[in-house]
Amino acid sequence: MKNYKNDFPIFSLKVNGQPLTYLDSAATSQKPQIVIETINDFYEKSNANVKRGIYPLSEKASGMVDGVREKVRKFINARSKDEIVFTRNTTESLNLISYSMSHNISRSDIVTTTVLEHHSNFVPWQMLSSRTDSLFEVLNISDDFEMLLPDFKKTRVLAITLVSNVLGTIVDATKIIKKARKENPDIIVVVDGAQAMLHFPIDVQKLDCDFLAFSGHKMYAGMGVGVLYGKKERLRDLDPFLFGGQMISEVSVEKTTFRDSPDKFEAGTMNAADIVSLGKAIEYIEKIGFKKIQKHEEDLTEYALKKLSTIDGLEIIGPSTTEKRIGVVSFGVGGIHPHDIAQILGDRGICVRAGHHCAMPLHKRLGINSSVRMSLAVYNDKDDIDRFITGVRYAQKVFTKDE
Repeated sequence: MKNYKNDFPIFSLKVNGQPLTYLDSAATSQKPQIVIETINDFYEKSNANVKRGIYPLSEKASGMVDGVREKVRKFINARSKDEIVFTRNTTESLNLISYSMSHNISRSDIVTTTVLEHHSNFVPWQMLSSRTDSLFEVLNISDDFEMLLPDFKKTRVLAITLVSNVLGTIVDATKIIKKARKENPDIIVVVDGAQAMLHFPIDVQKLDCDFLAFSGHKMYAGMGVGVLYGKKERLRDLDPFLFGGQMISEVSVEKTTFRDSPDKFEAGTMNAADIVSLGKAIEYIEKIGFKKIQKHEEDLTEYALKKLSTIDGLEIIGPSTTEKRIGVVSFGVGGIHPHDIAQILGDRGICVRAGHHCAMPLHKRLGINSSVRMSLAVYNDKDDIDRFITGVRYAQKVFTKDE
């Protein structure tokens, strides 16, 4: 496979004389040159407030944003570009849904999420239950990391992730949603796609979710753009989340009326430059192709898992094979705090994540407080894995030399 590192200018950096080894793409991906240039070009050649002016520059910027909306629609196979709402990130998208559906939730309803979730797909539903005095239900996992499914007959909202940001496991969301809809046709299904969009294709019509949330910054785009997909009929039922600006249809002293989706949920000045960068990032992903991306990441993940398994005292958290997983691997090393490992690796130019990864309930379920996480993208190679493994072994030496 082509060496895609050359597409990303940040890899020309040295850290303490060492090459940059970036293994934290689950937190945010690096940006290819074409995305960086797209952001610069927007501000140099197209900068104007979107959907505000009737002069050519504003119309050009508005057209660019509208073009990306259509590109996102095709990328996830939505029925209409009106089902695509631009936000700042996944967290804002999920909070938008949670707050906006409050009037549709009663005390007799059950709001369900899972122990696998990132806090962004856990806390908003916990807070929704608190606001509405409804029942909050958290689905557990088995010891082999499979979801334990309940009877969904009384569940009003089901919020699930496509991929665990700690375990790297791919959730069989299609199977779960099919079961939920069979038992309860009126259930509202919300899917967190933040960790999935970079790694495999998503078809919202096949998935049959009501809402899908994801972030541009995790898929090579700028940091200020997120997406909320919603079925048109579901978006119609939601109240606006923010008020003012372009989302207004008419304002009088007596009352205010609102535009239809997506305008209804896009109050204020949009981050047009990062939205445009998302369009370029999608082009970049599609040019490579998901088949190549998946094969490359599967090979690297398998290589990393084998190398990690040779380190005494290291425990992989989650499945030890590449089956039904992406290139996210969390682990612990006996007697060494994850933050210490991450700091030593960081000093050697190796970027990993340490902590609870915004997934405290899952770490508690696993009986641990924190872990080290490495996560891959298309720009990684075996040299990155080798430097990473060498770094982990060095950290072990540092903390065992006096024993």
